[in-house]
Amino acid sequence: MATEIERKFLLRDARWREAVECSVWLRQGYLSSDAHRSVRLRIAAGQGFLTIKSGTVGIQRSEYEYPIPLVDAEEMLDRLCEKPLLEKTRHYLHFGGHRWEIDEFAGDNAGLIVAEVELRCADEPLALPDWLGEEVSHDIRYYNSQLIRHPYLTWS
Repeated sequence: MATEIERKFLLRDARWREAVECSVWLRQGYLSSDAHRSVRLRIAAGQGFLTIKSGTVGIQRSEYEYPIPLVDAEEMLDRLCEKPLLEKTRHYLHFGGHRWEIDEFAGDNAGLIVAEVELRCADEPLALPDWLGEEVSHDIRYYNSQLIRHPYLTWS
């Protein structure tokens, strides 16, 4: 079984931008999502992916990801996925021995920027950069599957 262990944070300021190594535009949508599972389609760097995730327990969940033909991913995003789709630029950088992903959302979630880091185990030591803000790992509002139902621009 594949397990994803991930922590999420808001950003305190834009100093992280100085360390960005590369960036990729992502377009993604959900065929199905609830508290117990989600089935996601994503296009990134000209490739399609189908991802199945279990509900989150703490900061862990089961995750299975498979490449699919780009034309199939485009068709399913346009015809089958819940709307609105998520669009974001994912920035990659390294800090403290970990690869960080900074998601800068567009569209109905414009203005939201979230940092994520994957860990090998839940209690793995993690050096936190000083540009990080509040941890939101346990706040479901920041799950991508929730941002489709309740976009950031609608938050009060």
